[in-house]
Amino acid sequence: MAFKKILGELVERVPGARGAILADWEGEAVDQVARMDDYELKVIGAHKGVILTNLRDAVRRLEGSDLTELVVTTEKSQTLVMPITHDYFLVLTLGRGDVLGRAIFEARRCLPRLRAEII
Repeated sequence: MAFKKILGELVERVPGARGAILADWEGEAVDQVARMDDYELKVIGAHKGVILTNLRDAVRRLEGSDLTELVVTTEKSQTLVMPITHDYFLVLTLGRGDVLGRAIFEARRCLPRLRAEII
């Protein structure tokens, strides 16, 4: 599968990107590309998967619609989480001062390619 290639291109196109991970509904890494510690990226992916699952449920109950993007911003980082299918999601992490808009744009462009590889 071309997951690593797609994730690598995403990380290359986003200035300041520290890593991208494709994870399943349990938060387990399917593939990843990291400019940081691999284990740390896997932990970020797993934790953001829990947040995504809980927020997806809340949005469905409150709005009757699906969550399409989630951004978690901390003092040191920004993390973008996007569902790809019901069972898989993308996590892209970058520094706090990096351009989030570019990250969102590039991640949105990446989703159809990842989805095509999954399906």
